[in-house]
Amino acid sequence: MWVKERELMKFGKPIAILLIVCFVASLAATTVSSKASTGSKGDKNMAIQNIKVFSNAFESNSTIPKKYTCSGENINPPLELGGIPKEAKSLVLIVEDPDAPMKVFTHWIVWNIVPIAKINEDSIPGVEGINDFRKIGYGGPCPPLGIHRYFFRAYALDKQLGLKAGTSRKELEREMIGHIIAEGEFMGKYSKT
Repeated sequence: MWVKERELMKFGKPIAILLIVCFVASLAATTVSSKASTGSKGDKNMAIQNIKVFSNAFESNSTIPKKYTCSGENINPPLELGGIPKEAKSLVLIVEDPDAPMKVFTHWIVWNIVPIAKINEDSIPGVEGINDFRKIGYGGPCPPLGIHRYFFRAYALDKQLGLKAGTSRKELEREMIGHIIAEGEFMGKYSKT
């Protein structure tokens, strides 16, 4: 038994060194990756500001009323935005469900929203893209099972986007790169049961 332990100890030091090297390399890659993603949001010299997103229909982290879901009228809830920078030329709104079974499910994408503090209930505040229901416009929460979270993410941009109605989320996000000057989010929950 003693011989086997002694033989294993020969390799212990090189393995420990290898593990340390791998850890340091992965840490360096993570740092470079996070710097790259932060730099793509807005002007490199400008810090991303915060937008406050809220609704008078429900509180953050609470249940979304049935009216705004596929079980109700399936209309968008009213939203209010605070702290929109004066430099903002347009707003983008993305509504998503990260708890969907296969992937993050997109419920609504809208861009070229006039940078004002209010999005009315049951409205089309800007140019709408295609959602993951394969429809243009708002598609309310409609979870197959359990409680899902729905994030209403708002972005202030330093320009208007030249995208046509029906554009995909992927294309929208590509056009947003380098133009985000502020962002914020609001979350509600919903379950059909």
